[in-house]
Amino acid sequence: MADTETHYNGYTGSMAHFRIAIVLCAVLAAAPLPAFSYNIPVPVSQALKQAGIPQSAVGIYVQEIGATKPLLAVNTGTPMNPASVMKLVTTFAGLELLGPAYTWKTELYADGTLEGGTLRGNLVIKGYGDPKLNLENFWLLTRRLRQTGLHEITGDLVLDSSHFDLPSGNPAAFDGKPHRAYNVLPEALLVNYRTLALRLIPQPGSKTVRIVVDPSLPSLELKNSLKLTNGPCNEWRDALDADIRTTINGNVRVSIALNGSYSTNCGEKTLYLSVHDTADYIFGLFRQLWEEQGGIFRGNVRTGITPEGMTPLETHQSPPLADIVRDINKFSNNTAARQLYLALGLTSALTAKLVTGLTADPAAGLPPRVPAGGVGNTIPDMAGAYDKPPATLAKSEMALRRWLASKRLSFPELVIENGSGLSRNERISTGHLGALLLAAFQSPVMPEFISSLPIAAVDGTMKKRLNDSATAGQAHIKTGLLDGVRTMAGYVLDKSGRRVAVVFFINHPKSGIAQPAMDALLHWTYERP
Repeated sequence: MADTETHYNGYTGSMAHFRIAIVLCAVLAAAPLPAFSYNIPVPVSQALKQAGIPQSAVGIYVQEIGATKPLLAVNTGTPMNPASVMKLVTTFAGLELLGPAYTWKTELYADGTLEGGTLRGNLVIKGYGDPKLNLENFWLLTRRLRQTGLHEITGDLVLDSSHFDLPSGNPAAFDGKPHRAYNVLPEALLVNYRTLALRLIPQPGSKTVRIVVDPSLPSLELKNSLKLTNGPCNEWRDALDADIRTTINGNVRVSIALNGSYSTNCGEKTLYLSVHDTADYIFGLFRQLWEEQGGIFRGNVRTGITPEGMTPLETHQSPPLADIVRDINKFSNNTAARQLYLALGLTSALTAKLVTGLTADPAAGLPPRVPAGGVGNTIPDMAGAYDKPPATLAKSEMALRRWLASKRLSFPELVIENGSGLSRNERISTGHLGALLLAAFQSPVMPEFISSLPIAAVDGTMKKRLNDSATAGQAHIKTGLLDGVRTMAGYVLDKSGRRVAVVFFINHPKSGIAQPAMDALLHWTYERP
């Protein structure tokens, strides 16, 4: 995997003689911050030195909620790659613009004639971008369809993904691993993230590894050549070799040959792979679930558009957004974050109203209004232009920037590509992400936002961090990790009961070994006098 591009500001000398006090209030928290530095706490600087990471490669912002200036600020104006911490921007915007109770729908239509329990025609499934149409919810959708009395479908299964208008994407583009679940691209009709769960179960008695695939689609052929060992578990995925081939041989569309070794000390683990195209995956899963419930399906699968004026046979509603942002932030679900980001684009009529009447306020970092067609971080006057489907990346970026402007948050360095942080190009400064955290703490959706973050030593991506520290259970922290990038951001409740916003970015080839520095900053924040 190639190293992530980094941008450094060159401030490597001591800035202790040039400390700048910038007074920030809740409303003006987004005023652009220059690159300046307080003294980095000794435990943090020692950990960075041990990792071989210079101060020019880090950005740190620490501020107590309600305070007028940061406790610690290092290179806060430098645009840096935030990795998955960018999900904080997407989820906060989603909670405010869509609301914690927002749900996505998936509709089933009968394109034909219903005669008793028989549909003489096609069954259409129309997706609206549900990020959690997983195996259980898709089973529930087919069960409810069966409960309408429908028994037999003579036509085809028609898949309608027209709610999104996206350029063709390559799941291998990011890191050359197209079958890894984190590389699944967004789709309006996305079922179970188009993944297979391969449960690896050690069988010490026979010295083999049992593999259970779910869902077990008829189009899949699995060849298990794994060898069971007694070595340490370590990075167990790296010991596996999955040879994935797409074939056209009767009903077999995909074959997976799993080679390599697996340690009995790993216990049961699950490997998630995405190996089918959308049509094969949904068709195979739908037909399997339908027939398990006693239904008959006689057609094939194809893509299409739902005819106008039809009434759905059945509609499935996703869990509320408040639940989905927990999956996104606690477990860093890239695909769900991208689905949510696309939903923001259809709020543009709302965001246009939010910025209506706002005037330029340089002190607050609010840019001037510009005519339609404006770009960057200006406020375009395009009310109503983007309030109808399909969703696009351009509409989402427009809505996001309008939302920021409505909160008088000006982030001129912001580069947002897909809203998930799985990107070599996305950029934001630690100072501005800190400003976002301060704004989020004053928002009506603050409880839902903070509760979506992993808790140190408790759950999510922070479950195994700070377990033996007094900071355990006292920090809600979103983490990010790419080659050459390690980041974190969130809130710490210190030992005196004060809530503190913390942001720490490292963009450096050695960032992978910098976790001790980040843990040291969290501990310093918790223990400060």
